[in-house]
Parts: sequence; structure tokens; C-alpha cells
Amino acid sequence: MKVFINKRIPEIGIKMLEEAGLEIVIPENENISHEEWLKYCQNADVILNVGQNKYEKEFFEQCPNVKAIALYSVGFDHVDIPEANKRSIPVGNTPDVLSRATSDIAFLLMQSVARRASYNFQKVKENNWGDFDPLHALGQELYGKTLGIFGLGRIGYEMAEKCRKAFDMKIIYHNRNHNREAEIKLDAKYVSFDELISQSDVLSIHANFKDEQADLFNQSVFEKMKTDAVFINTARGGFHNQKDLYHALAEKKIWGAGLDVTNPEPILQDDPILDLSNVCILPHIGSATVEARNGMAKLAAKNIIAFSNGEKMPYCANPEVYE
Repeated sequence: MKVFINKRIPEIGIKMLEEAGLEIVIPENENISHEEWLKYCQNADVILNVGQNKYEKEFFEQCPNVKAIALYSVGFDHVDIPEANKRSIPVGNTPDVLSRATSDIAFLLMQSVARRASYNFQKVKENNWGDFDPLHALGQELYGKTLGIFGLGRIGYEMAEKCRKAFDMKIIYHNRNHNREAEIKLDAKYVSFDELISQSDVLSIHANFKDEQADLFNQSVFEKMKTDAVFINTARGGFHNQKDLYHALAEKKIWGAGLDVTNPEPILQDDPILDLSNVCILPHIGSATVEARNGMAKLAAKNIIAFSNGEKMPYCANPEVYE
């Protein structure tokens, strides 16, 4: 069985696949064109995908030999699951192993924005310390504030737990379903979406993205938030309208924003949001730790090995394909 990997993953995953007797194909030059990527896919039985390549109806029609897809990510919004189901193609992902690392980034962004870390670091780099000014660029403390979580799943729970323990923050959340564990252990309170945006001192997104949620956090939402609120997005850039977010920040309708994802991504270099002093933006590094990336490689390899043995993928984004 031939496995195409479009970019090299940690060696632990490669070794697992090799020991399972699978044929692995990795381009020597990983910066291949879309046409080259498509040719590799057409000659593969299984794809281990790294990045946000789209797997939609057109792809499946052009690559009829593909029998399974293993994603090197927990998110699977770039895969048309109904189309995969029609063709009985299981799609694996990598849940849990990156929850702590990604929540760490959300926690880092929250503090960086609250204390204007990016702005002050830039001053240091410019040798622009200036004289002591008791009123200049003051930050805010987070103790006892209210953290609002949009999407209280594994990553959201980790973020809420950190904020609860570190700053004794109150936890409110909006989900499709109640998270009983969070309600019991973190005293989290389920609220409506409108209550979430109006009551949160820090609003952090941790939901799985769906197309109908595009630009959910837009001008009307930002106008309903507290003027000293911090907006955090480490999920998907599509959740927020970036132009609306820029205006909300520039016009001081909200305090600041911390982003590990942007809209579009990568962010355009002339995006005016980059010039704001109340923003901290990172290049989508939520899972960028040795531990998380090794864990993702293991799960992706386990999914492929199970499939090659005629077994159900242990971490499957569309388990209904086996029904």
C-alpha cells in the first residue's frame, strides 16, 4: 500500500509506517505546486496530509484511487466529509495530543494582549524605552475576570482550567451541548451566545469551524463586547471578520486581540491590523511543540496502519463511514 506524505513529519511517525511495511512517498522538494501535489495523490492509496490542502468533490473525482486520508491535524474543515462518505473513504485526525499545547498559546496570547507585551517588546527593539510615565500603555490584570469560551471541548477545557487556576477567573461558555465535567470541576456556566459576548472579559474561540460560521465574530458582535474585552482566536481564522476586527480594535470598541489564526491565512503583509499596538499575532503555532507534533505523528501513523490492516481507524473524523 502506497502512502503519500506531502511534507515530512517527525521521524517517529515515519518509522512506524516503515515498520508496518508500507511504501512511503515524500517529495524531495516539499514546496510542490498544486498540479504536482495532485499527481502524487493520484498515484497513492492513502494520503497523510500536512497543511490545509482541500479535499472536495473535484479532488475525489480526480483521485479515484485514494482509499483513505489521514490528517496531521485535529481540524478537518478542509475535507468534504459527505463526499468522503459517499466513497467510503475514512478520514483520520489527531485529537487530544495537541490540546495542551494549543491552549498554552491561547493562554499566552491572553496575557500578552492584557499586558501589551508585543507593543512593549517593539519599544525595546527600537531602543525606545522613554522616561517613566505612570499613565502610558497600561495593561490590565486578569484576576477574577470572566473568561468566555466559544466551543468548550478538549482545548477549551484546558484553557478554562488554566485561567481558573492561575487567575481564579469565572468561566462561562457557549456550546452545542452542555459540558458537565466543566460545570462540575470548573464551575463553568452555560450561557447563550449573546450573553457570552456581552459578559466576557476575555472571549476565546476553541470550536471546530464550519462554513456556516464564517465571519461569525463580526462588527455587530464586537460592538456588543465590553470595551475592555480581549478577543482570542486560536481555532480558525474564518471565525472572525478581520476587517471588522481591525475597526473594533482601532476604534477602541474592544481592548485588544490575540490571534494564532488569521483571515486570510497567511495574513497579508499590508493588513493594517499589523500596525496596531493592542494586537499580538502568531503564525498558527498552536501545536508547535516537540511533544505535540510527535504525538500527532503517532496518531496519524496509527490511523494509516489500522486502515492497511483492514481495521477501523482509531481516530476517525467520520466514523459513520464504517456503519
